[in-house]
Order: sequence, then C-alpha cells, then structure tokens
Amino acid sequence: MSATKRTGFFLGPLLFILLYLFVPADFISPDAPKVLALAAWIITWWITEAVPIPVTAFLPLVGFPLMGVMNISQSTAPYANSIIFLFLGGFLIALALEKHRLHERIALNLIRLTGTSGNGIILGFTLATAFISMWISNTATAMMMLPIATSVAKLILHDVHNLQELENKSDRNFALGLMLSIGYAASLGGMATIIGTPPNVVFVALLNDLFGQTITFAEWFVIGFPVAASLVIINYLMVTRILFRNNLKKLEGSDELLRSKLLELGSMRKEEKLVLAVFSLTALMWMFQEPINNILQSKLFNDSTIAMCGGLLMFILPVDFKRGEFLLHWKDTERMSWGILFLFGGGLCLAEGLSESGIIPAVGQWIAGQNSYNIGLSLILIIISVSLSELMSNVALVNVFVPVVFGIASVMQVNPVLLGLPVTLGASIALMSPIATPPNAIVFSSGYIRMQDMVKAGFWLNLVSIAIIWFISITLIESMFG
Repeated sequence: MSATKRTGFFLGPLLFILLYLFVPADFISPDAPKVLALAAWIITWWITEAVPIPVTAFLPLVGFPLMGVMNISQSTAPYANSIIFLFLGGFLIALALEKHRLHERIALNLIRLTGTSGNGIILGFTLATAFISMWISNTATAMMMLPIATSVAKLILHDVHNLQELENKSDRNFALGLMLSIGYAASLGGMATIIGTPPNVVFVALLNDLFGQTITFAEWFVIGFPVAASLVIINYLMVTRILFRNNLKKLEGSDELLRSKLLELGSMRKEEKLVLAVFSLTALMWMFQEPINNILQSKLFNDSTIAMCGGLLMFILPVDFKRGEFLLHWKDTERMSWGILFLFGGGLCLAEGLSESGIIPAVGQWIAGQNSYNIGLSLILIIISVSLSELMSNVALVNVFVPVVFGIASVMQVNPVLLGLPVTLGASIALMSPIATPPNAIVFSSGYIRMQDMVKAGFWLNLVSIAIIWFISITLIESMFG
C-alpha cells in the first residue's frame, strides 16, 4: 500500500471523529455535524483510494441509519435509483459487444477507412476509440485498442518496443501520437452519451434525485456529441499537426496487418448480427423515445427501461436454442464492473444527506452571496472541475462537487443543469497525467510515452477543452435549459 493510501486510511476516520465531536450541534442543523463528519471520511477515502472506491460508497448506507440521519429504508433507496439500471443495461449491452468481438470488427473497419499514412492510422484509431467509448467503458475501450495499436506500431517501427530506442523523430512522434490519441479519445468519446462514462450517469441521477428533473438520452446527445466530437477532432489535429508531427507517408505492411486481423475475425457470425441488431435498436429507441411515446400517447419508454430491455434481450436471444446457447449467460457478468453501480448509489445517498441536513443549501447560499449568475461563474466552475479531475477520480469528483454546484444554482434560482452539466463534462477532461484516468495509465504502459510529453499535450488540450465546454455552456446548454 502506498504512503498516500496508508495516510488516507487513518485520516478518514480521524476526521470523522474530530468533526463529529467538535462541530457545534447547532451548526446549520442538528444532523449537519454528523453528515459533515461522514462526508469528510468518504471524501478522504475517495481521494486517496485507501480502500476500493465502491467499498467507501457503502459508508452512507450504514452510517446515516446508525447516526439517526436517515432510516435504513431511506438510506438504501438511492442504491436502487432508476438511473443505476440505465447504466446496468448499458453494461450488459457492452458485455455482449465485447464477448462476440463486435467492437473489434467496428474498430478495424474504421481504421481501414482512414488510410495507412502515419496521420491516417492515428485518425482511424482516434475515431474508432471515440466511437466505441460512447457505448462501453473508456477503460475497456483503451484496453481493447492498445494491443491493436501496439501491433501496428511494432510493424511500422521495426519491432522497437519503447520510445528511447527510436532514433528517428518522425517515428517517435508517430508512436507517441498514436498512443496519446487512443488514451485521450477513450476519455473524450464517452462524453457524447449518458452511458459513455460514469460521471454522466451520476449527474443525471443527482439531478433526478435532488430536483425531480430528467435529461433524456437524446437531450444529452444533442449537447454531449458536439462537445465530444469537437474535442476528439481538435485532439487529433493538435497531436498530429502541432505538438508531435510525424510526416510519415503510406506505411508499408499496415494494410496487410489490418487485413489479417479482420481475417482472424472471419465473416460476420450470427451472434454478432444479433448483438448489432439489439445494439442498434436500443440506440434508436434512446434517440426517438419521445416521438414514440407521443404516438402511443403514454410515457411507456424511458432511458432506463430501454437500457434494461436491451440488456435482457442479450440473455434471451438464442444463438443455438437446442444447445442452450444465448448471446449472454449469467456467468459473463463476472466480468462486469458491479462496483461502479454501488458507487452511484453511495454518491446519491451522500448527496441526499448533504441536502436534507442543509449543508448544500448553506454552501450554495454562501457562494451565491459572493457572486451572481453569469457566464464568468460557469467558466470558474469548469476550470475547478477540470483541475480537480487531474487529482481525483472523476466519478468521486462529480459525486462531491456537483451537489455543491446544484446548491449554488438553487440559491441563484437558475436551472441546475446550466451549472452542473458543464462541471460534469469538465470532470472527464483529465489528460495531463498517467494517474488521472485509467485510459491514460493504459496507454502510458505501452512504453511509447514520456511523462513530460503527456503533461505537455494534456496541458494544452485541457485549455482547449475548457474553452469548448464553456462555449457550449453559454450557447447550446443555455438555449436548451436557460
């Protein structure tokens, strides 16, 4: 265990004891000292990751009832929030994509379309990674793309395995640009959809839980896709045209490598076609649920029911009925990230405690007293979110910071989406360090990236990302939710 984790392990409970004992009982409300004490413990463990993050998420479930803040029914309810089942359904669909290697086929075909020059290959990997990350976890996407990219890099770079061995600057920049683009696209692509990355789901769940307000898959896509697409394109242009230019023309052998990978997959199998059909149907239902509900004159479909329908179909559509083979079997769920679902529940439970005890309204009142709602405040909050995302888990950041932002919005009497959504998008911008987000760590492990190069590229891309998210917040988000 690292020194940071060891320190955090003891610091969390210590802060809890000190705040519980010494914060005055009349501070904001009778429950406020208790909630504040437990929040300090949770945040400390989330930041330092002293224990697994999902384990920490169970603290409010047991802590609030034991301290009399909520009863057990109230504290367990957030762990079964409907938004959690949206993500569960998305997880099941992603599992089927991965199990039957459909995502790999999509990626390889996208890469072939963009050409086999140095920049063409990087563009292909960037677009493929971003597209797949819209639907499955950014970590899984990066893990899937890295071996393919490494194979291409070794072929082009004559089996050189790390940056230090490369003498030619063009070769170095190609390898570096390829790996950075995959890592960044895996994080940025997920911003396009609600299920693309956990912070998006946390935001939607908090908004629904605290305000009873919903954002549909289609509404998110209208905002998230332009942000993700523009950032992915700018990331590609900055890496290949400004920061790490490679000037490599058509690369010999790359066509053959991609063709051999596709031949290895063979022709499209029955199970792939079925997964593609369910995946496409689910995506279309998410996008057009409102017109369908209007035709049916009933709120029959919502994001969560559509996701779970798609997930359930993976278990009940047979590949070979006589042999009892289906697209997914329950055993396949062993590979699913169950912990993230509990993390959502813990974040919602903590937010509810902070709100009901009056802490969030009090913080919002104080901050709002120092400012008024304007486009400058939105920019400041985005900068804070992007900065903090380099230091802590983006899911933990949204769980902690977004409720505070909601408190500010409530006091200022503006739609909470105006401040909360830009902050959530900013939480996915963690591009400067290998430890900032799993995709960064995965591509850094390739050996083709130096720390100073990631910091350099990440710094400039962070600045561009802040500007784009801010621009979207004062134009598109303002027009839709203002």
